[in-house]
Amino acid sequence: MPPVHYDDSYFPPEDHLDWRGLVPFVGQAAAAVARFDGMLAAVPNADVLVAPLTMDEAVLSSRIEGTQASVSDVLKIEAGAHAAADGLRNDAHEIRNYLLAMKQAERMLARLPLSSRVVCAAHKTLLSGVRGHGKAPGEFRRLPNWIGSPGCTIDEATYVPIDAQKLPHAVSRWERYIHQDAPDTLVQTAVLHAEFEALHPFLDGNGRLGRMLVPLFLWERKLVQRPVFYISAYLEANREAYYGRLLAVSRDGDWTGWCQFFLAAVRSQAERNLANTHGILKLYEATKPRVSRATRSRYAIQALDAIFRRPIFRAADFFDVTGIPQPTAHRILQRMREHDILHEIEPAKGRRSAILAFWDLIEVVGDNTA
Repeated sequence: MPPVHYDDSYFPPEDHLDWRGLVPFVGQAAAAVARFDGMLAAVPNADVLVAPLTMDEAVLSSRIEGTQASVSDVLKIEAGAHAAADGLRNDAHEIRNYLLAMKQAERMLARLPLSSRVVCAAHKTLLSGVRGHGKAPGEFRRLPNWIGSPGCTIDEATYVPIDAQKLPHAVSRWERYIHQDAPDTLVQTAVLHAEFEALHPFLDGNGRLGRMLVPLFLWERKLVQRPVFYISAYLEANREAYYGRLLAVSRDGDWTGWCQFFLAAVRSQAERNLANTHGILKLYEATKPRVSRATRSRYAIQALDAIFRRPIFRAADFFDVTGIPQPTAHRILQRMREHDILHEIEPAKGRRSAILAFWDLIEVVGDNTA
């Protein structure tokens, strides 16, 4: 079967959207997003609660592109654990880059609109020192690329994006669409993501960057109060349908089918995010008195917030992050271990401090072991 080629006649998709068929999906998705965002707005420590969700998203978005590391793998490696294969260490570096790129884009959006400038900066960070670092990080491609089985030729590909010579004009058109007034923001998000993936503007990293655009655009448009609405869990679980729907846009102009899939993903993911956040909040409230009783310290809440932000960590890093005086921090960690709040996964050795884990949080979020 010949490859599907990008068709510029399908974008923008005003003439290819059946709004009557989309309205029910829009209503359900918008209501689910509002419930999730409303919950985050109602809790005073939302930054602590969403930290595990952000790590989960970085792991799952990277897994769609072939990484195998789990949340606990990444946290152990970042804490300096020795028992990790080189492949997992490389995966952890990619996942950390994902988090750094997301943070960088968030900082830039505080003073700039979402644009190719923001996208290129995030892409450069995403590929820094990992797979694809030699494929022009931060620069739109000047070479052809294609999607298919490993090692296939362009004639054997499943999909061939737009010619490199036509890419600058197409990116400009995509960028203009970001700032257009559209009938619905969630549908506009679906279109932006699909068109970005169809253009495949970089030589590598397009999938992860395209998924980053979802929370960033929703945040810029004020549908969410923080850029933490992630959908990779649904896309990873429905990978075949995800790629199939994207391909149908370029092959058939089936924007309605893609948008219905995307809106169903948003609704499902909002419900999952809400359930996870409820679970994290419930655990936080249950753990707070345990930490207070165990430590009997005025630093109990600082310690609690630290283990929720980073549930696997080296003891020395705990001292630095919390700012708690070291003798007091050492006693707090010891008391939390004695009360089974924290567990040692790697003992202290020489000048290297012990690695500790708050497994209750990992279990609530889900470790996403491949």
